[in-house]
Amino acid sequence: MSSQPEPSAPARKTRVLILFGGRSGEHVISCATAGGVMRAIDRDRYEIVPVGITKAGQWVLAADEPERWEITAGNLPEVTATGGEVLLPLAVGQRGLRVLEPGEFPRELGEVDVVFPLLHGPFGEDGTLQGLLELADVPYVGAGVLASAVGMDKHFMKLVLAGQGLPIAPYTVIRPGEWDRNPVAWTETVAGLGLPVFVKPARAGSSLGITKVDDLADLPAAIDEARKHDPKVVVEAGVVGREIECAVLGGREGERPRASLPGEIVVTDTNHDFYDFEAKYLDEAGVELSCPADLPQHLVDEVRDVAVRTFEAVGAEGLSRVDVFVTDEGQVIVNEINTMPGFTPFSMYPRMWEKSGISYPELIDELIQLALERPTGLR
Repeated sequence: MSSQPEPSAPARKTRVLILFGGRSGEHVISCATAGGVMRAIDRDRYEIVPVGITKAGQWVLAADEPERWEITAGNLPEVTATGGEVLLPLAVGQRGLRVLEPGEFPRELGEVDVVFPLLHGPFGEDGTLQGLLELADVPYVGAGVLASAVGMDKHFMKLVLAGQGLPIAPYTVIRPGEWDRNPVAWTETVAGLGLPVFVKPARAGSSLGITKVDDLADLPAAIDEARKHDPKVVVEAGVVGREIECAVLGGREGERPRASLPGEIVVTDTNHDFYDFEAKYLDEAGVELSCPADLPQHLVDEVRDVAVRTFEAVGAEGLSRVDVFVTDEGQVIVNEINTMPGFTPFSMYPRMWEKSGISYPELIDELIQLALERPTGLR
């Protein structure tokens, strides 16, 4: 009688640390992004370890409950210090996590294969977290240290893009202390850009702290609002044109990055002068998101080309969303690149890829695979 073969052990699932929350003003958006990923990730392929970062910077075990992290009219989710504190590996080659409960010895949480950092804004999207993961030699999704830092800082982003010959709008930068020393001179400088202008924190996202200024008398208040989020302020000339976005996905095996079909944002609620925080996250009825954008084919091709060139100019990896203006004359002007865009199922980044043939779960899988395939360290 022939012996029966031994049953094979089930394939080990890839262990993914989903990291979210953080110290920036975009904490809530990060939580919503994480909830979307938790809901959609393929549980047959991936085991997830949700870790939240509180607004005070404490790393804690978080609930694997997607609905808990959704933004609703009555709920803005937040990571709180209610779970065990997560202790990170400190040496290269170590990927094990430990959990410290009050009054207990640390317990092993096991190793992770890859980190999916879903943090937006400073202390997460700006290269600081990426540097920590590089020091530990841990693979992670998304842009590296330099690309993250450049993408986060609108000042240096514009310098890099202009240096690569990409079209940007006129702007000026007000560094810490400069406005207070000579507000009259800076008002004249801003006036030279023409009105309206947009006053923005240099290193914030999700439209936080942004003010549209139509009258120079309103400039001081706009600068004060921006400085609540960042001591460095960028003032941009208003561009008359359509707001078009394009999602970019890293290429496989040395291939160039891939660009989605472009999408367009149209703010229909007159309570919003532009696509601000409330329009993005709290007033969906007042915004129309259309993909593909209604553009002639030559402009679709140009938007996609500019998006890929922008991605390459800053050295991005994994994913980015590139926002541009398309003027009535058909000129494509880069507004910004976002190296960790909103990633809920309803965000423009996954919606543009869905219209381009990659579903939300497939997109999550592709990003994880891109992270696992690339080397750590210098590349």
